[in-house]
Amino acid sequence: MPRFAANLTMMFTELPFPDRFSAAADQGFQWVECLFPYDFAPEDLARALERNNLGQALFNLPPGDWQAGERGMACLPGREKELDAALERAVLYAKALRCLRVHLMAGNRPPDADGALLEQTYLHNVRRAAQRLADEGLELCLEPISSYSMPAYFLRTQEQAAAYIEMLNLPNLRLQFDFFHCQMEQGNVSGRLRRFFPLIGHCQLAGVPNRHEPDQGELNYPHLLALLDELGYRGVVGCEYTPAGNTVDGLGWMRACGVLPGRC
Repeated sequence: MPRFAANLTMMFTELPFPDRFSAAADQGFQWVECLFPYDFAPEDLARALERNNLGQALFNLPPGDWQAGERGMACLPGREKELDAALERAVLYAKALRCLRVHLMAGNRPPDADGALLEQTYLHNVRRAAQRLADEGLELCLEPISSYSMPAYFLRTQEQAAAYIEMLNLPNLRLQFDFFHCQMEQGNVSGRLRRFFPLIGHCQLAGVPNRHEPDQGELNYPHLLALLDELGYRGVVGCEYTPAGNTVDGLGWMRACGVLPGRC
């Protein structure tokens, strides 16, 4: 059975963010991830991880102006200096949190944008970011995100991300395979998981279609977790879902898998 990471941006939101570390540890998690850690000092987050004996599995680079609707900058021409600053900030946090991989958000397609220019810009920025992270011994992940969640997002499919990873051929550039986004955008999750497994650096899980606990909806999560075992996955599976109710009450699916203490 894979190891699981609580996504502290989406789970345990009954509590202030700094208190979610201990809440996750109290439920038996040994790993956490989050979208963006930048509202808190890296040393404070590092102490929260150490105090609760947790590992940080993943977080995202700064995405630009999130409140204004930006979802990354990597495909956007003219944002290179801002992306460089975001990259250095992510490196600072990754080193403090002892996190070995970060995710670079691609960004939204501007209306009437030149698709070839967006792709050229994206590949250029991904190469530069991966090479910078390699200097620090870190991995860079690329995640296709479904149009259901981000209608204008540049990177949509597993095939598109895999083609870029294979084209750039950088040893620390990996695929972030999110079961929810794959099912919502394309389907055939198990087939694509098998096909692209050699490229995968991180996986994430949520129920389909409402992005609640994985035991709610159409996704056959026991089959997918068993397939990860069959394929020899040694990474962490991020629980990137919004609980339908109280976070702890919704953890029965994990207890049923035998990975968390407590009653099913």
